Amino acid sequence: MLKYIEETAEYLEEKGFKSPEIGIILGTGLGQLLNHIEILKEVSYNHIPNFPTATVEFHKGKLIYGNLEGKKVIVMQGRFHLYEGYTLQDVTFPVRIMEKLGIKTLLVSNAAGAINLNFKKGELMLIDDHINLQGSSPLAFKGVSLLGERFTDMSAPYDKKLNNTFESIAKTHNITLHKGVYASVVGPQLETRAEYRMLKIIGADAVGMSTVPEIIVANHLNLKVAAVSVLTDECDPDNLEPVNIDDIIANAAKAEPNMITLFKELINSL
Repeated sequence: MLKYIEETAEYLEEKGFKSPEIGIILGTGLGQLLNHIEILKEVSYNHIPNFPTATVEFHKGKLIYGNLEGKKVIVMQGRFHLYEGYTLQDVTFPVRIMEKLGIKTLLVSNAAGAINLNFKKGELMLIDDHINLQGSSPLAFKGVSLLGERFTDMSAPYDKKLNNTFESIAKTHNITLHKGVYASVVGPQLETRAEYRMLKIIGADAVGMSTVPEIIVANHLNLKVAAVSVLTDECDPDNLEPVNIDDIIANAAKAEPNMITLFKELINSL
């Protein structure tokens, strides 16, 4: 993997991806953030050596470099998921590349279902902790100790200072920002009623199919991390309705202006 990381980072540096400070993974609900970025360089994933390719129809596949709120940022427009058939090492490879290029902070967004029924669809949840239910670890491979501490500490995977700043921004702008535990499952199927009940019992406030692998690797690389979920549906096992993907996308779009405000103001404060 070391060879691949060197090769990919070298390619991007030659393309002009110079000394980014902040990495951003745009999940569902943050696509319009690109309209606020002065884009200096962009390259399609399928042109980047050793990079996976996004296969989900509403996830674009580009790596973007530019200026946002006076900072150099590198942005993943579209992310990779275990359910697309990738390995956890594939899913997290871009985080290793962004760190190699120079980022010190990683900001992540995603779409999630609300397990905590006090949270409503269209609202946002700051991830305070997580539960990995994806069945493995992106650090479970031979030679991982060449890239960082094998037994990575996860006592505080989300940076407290960044989270406090997010909460302060939300308060200033009157944005509802819940705080809770995100459970990451494989997918792509949605959960059964029994699974939603289980998730609630084990302490999850929201559930999704991404983010945790990237967070684990970011901690492995000693990056400061924060993540926000757009709550796109309410997972009430006693009143469960069939999933409506159009409704999920609409709820993500509804939350997008608030998400953009949070991310821009946070970056401005760094």
